[in-house]
Amino acid sequence: MTGLLPEGFHDRLPPLADAAARLERRILDTAFAHGYEQVDPPLAEFADTLGQRLKASSLKDAVRFVDPVSQRTLAIRPDITAQVGRIAASRMAHHPRPVRLSYAGPVLKLRAGQLAPDRALRQIGAELIGLDSVSAAREVVGVAVEALTAAGLTGLSIDFTLPDLVETLAGDWLSPAQLAALNERLDAKDHAGVAAIAPDYLPLIEAAGPFGRAIERLAAWDATGALASRIDGLRALADGIGGQVSLTLDPTERHGFEYQSWLGFSIFAAGVRGEIGRGGAYVVMHDGGIAEPAIGFSLYADPILEAGLAVAERRRLFLPIGTDAGLAARLRAEGWVTVAQLHDGDTPQAQLCSHVLTDGTPRQI
Repeated sequence: MTGLLPEGFHDRLPPLADAAARLERRILDTAFAHGYEQVDPPLAEFADTLGQRLKASSLKDAVRFVDPVSQRTLAIRPDITAQVGRIAASRMAHHPRPVRLSYAGPVLKLRAGQLAPDRALRQIGAELIGLDSVSAAREVVGVAVEALTAAGLTGLSIDFTLPDLVETLAGDWLSPAQLAALNERLDAKDHAGVAAIAPDYLPLIEAAGPFGRAIERLAAWDATGALASRIDGLRALADGIGGQVSLTLDPTERHGFEYQSWLGFSIFAAGVRGEIGRGGAYVVMHDGGIAEPAIGFSLYADPILEAGLAVAERRRLFLPIGTDAGLAARLRAEGWVTVAQLHDGDTPQAQLCSHVLTDGTPRQI
């Protein structure tokens, strides 16, 4: 079976494909119930315009090819968030703000990492564009938690970060090169490296861990009050969702949050290796250089499905030859998946059925 698909690609077979569809539908239905209406951008766009909106990641993760019609370079999207921003800034620029949009679709990575070998993924998410206030953040994080809970996930936890923390505090006293190096060393929790660049920032490494303790350490370190609004915002977020999920804080985490502004967060679930989603506040650019605040989240179905958390038990009812069509319809209306016997040699076991219709009543096999 080797060589059938390129490295990083895979078929999704039953029951995983059905589980993926149910997972996606529950997340989108939850978002819709909060006013997030779905958009469906194309799989590929002009590479130059898509690259501008991908910002920090640029096109390094995008598969590119030449369009035989326009003779321009196209790129297959490695992320849908940038496309949703384009739609909000162009096709829906007239829409009253904030505009709430949801989406789901495939994304393709040029390369995969050792810890995340898949190149073809399914991304699901929601974006609130036109506002990035604390109230907007509480809504977005709350929708993500509610959606995952509706999808059957338990043991949810959220790790908050402040992606622009160092830029906010450093001002002009660090050169761009020093600032980049400091961010890198803080992200790596490299005490010696941080001490060599800016020793005053060492306490930020210790201001990480369970949310309550970490936020107090961060507040104690912020003697000038430069982070007061961010700290107040994080506390308000925690008050809104703390009873539903476990919360942690790592104020200097930047990996994967290169284009977020004051807030970023990663989402985890019990039984799933690694994160299942992330989100935060960012900026959508309009033509003419006008910047618009936004906040949202993206979820990935693959790690959830790999852990088996979204795969429901098969409940299939075998209908022997001659079963009344009206009875079969009523059973489907009651929630049964019915599988009709089509020839004498067909069996419930061959059709992976858990029940068989006997004398008009479903019986477990």
